[in-house]
Amino acid sequence: MDSITKTAEIVAEGEHLIGSFGAESEGPTLMVFGGIHGNETAGVRAARRVSEKLAPLEDRLHGRVFLFAGNTRALQKGVRFIDEDLNRHWTDANVTRNDLGSQLPPQFSEDREQMELLAAIVPVLSSASGEVFALDLHSTSAEGVPFATVGDTMRNRNFATKLPVTMILGIEEQLEGTLLEYLNNIGAVTMGFEGGQHYAESTVNSHESLIWLAIEAAGVIKKSDIPDADYHAQVVKKATGRPEILEIRYRHEITENDGFVMRPGYENFQPIRKGEYLADDLSGNIRASESGLILMPLYQKLGEDGFFIGRRIKPFWLWLSAVLRWMRIGDLIHLLPGVHPTDADREVLRVDTTVARFFPLQVFHLLGFRKRRWTGESLTVSRRRHDINSPFTKEG
Repeated sequence: MDSITKTAEIVAEGEHLIGSFGAESEGPTLMVFGGIHGNETAGVRAARRVSEKLAPLEDRLHGRVFLFAGNTRALQKGVRFIDEDLNRHWTDANVTRNDLGSQLPPQFSEDREQMELLAAIVPVLSSASGEVFALDLHSTSAEGVPFATVGDTMRNRNFATKLPVTMILGIEEQLEGTLLEYLNNIGAVTMGFEGGQHYAESTVNSHESLIWLAIEAAGVIKKSDIPDADYHAQVVKKATGRPEILEIRYRHEITENDGFVMRPGYENFQPIRKGEYLADDLSGNIRASESGLILMPLYQKLGEDGFFIGRRIKPFWLWLSAVLRWMRIGDLIHLLPGVHPTDADREVLRVDTTVARFFPLQVFHLLGFRKRRWTGESLTVSRRRHDINSPFTKEG
């Protein structure tokens, strides 16, 4: 029995809630999502395992846990998506269209999935009286070491560093319409986890163990109350190795019409050199724009990301970034020449082209402005909302 068949047996079309535990609205909430991409079944299977073991422990929970299946129709077919990538579907326009109060009929299969997920997620968020955490479980088409993807807020960083995983900053800011970006902008603490190769049993094990560690890190359960807590910590540590922190330097975006083909043999975190021949498309050879570590090389038919290039971050820069953010220096960066706020809360800045050419973009990264978009003659940079304070807690 293959992984697709196993998943089809435990996920019904349109039924997203795998399990909910803990009746207390007081205390933290953890939401776990598996199968946002329908060919990534390991997270759903892991969530089912945790659900079965968590049920007898409800009286030991100091908060709530919700386990969700993502794209149920794609999971049934074992494909990444039916009409559109559900993990690029969480734009403001789509969420407004598919909101609970909308009278508009769904256009795509993923519209229906989003409607159903919103119906499940929104009540969880609206009833929260403590911190809200969200964990999104993924897998990759290439072999390689598991890692966490973290939108660059201090709250996200603090949560991720409680887990024994390598953290990569900047992937979420390279993408549009992800589930975690939507939840992060609402105020949840978010983390993605790439647990391994799609159909490897070790990926299911890594996901299952990480869910348990995340429940503890969120403050919902004590380590002493977790079945085989030390075993789960060892599973994740063995799979991920020594934790590091990296940042994304480059994303190779593709479309289905590009004819993109990754050269064989690349794995996550494999060192590459500037100019190295990585892939082909209809335009010819694709070579590395800079030296670094390759991440998520694409070895499947569907996807919008051919590969990423990352590099390690020295601890000093993380420390400096934290100090500058706690001092709220980012709120003053618009005072620099050629830097202009684009809205009232100054989360989005417009940088004149003449300034952008000589101003070190790493300064923006230090302050959390990692999302970059060129529009005409200016560069737009933006940062995540709720960097330091939570809207779900009294102090936030």
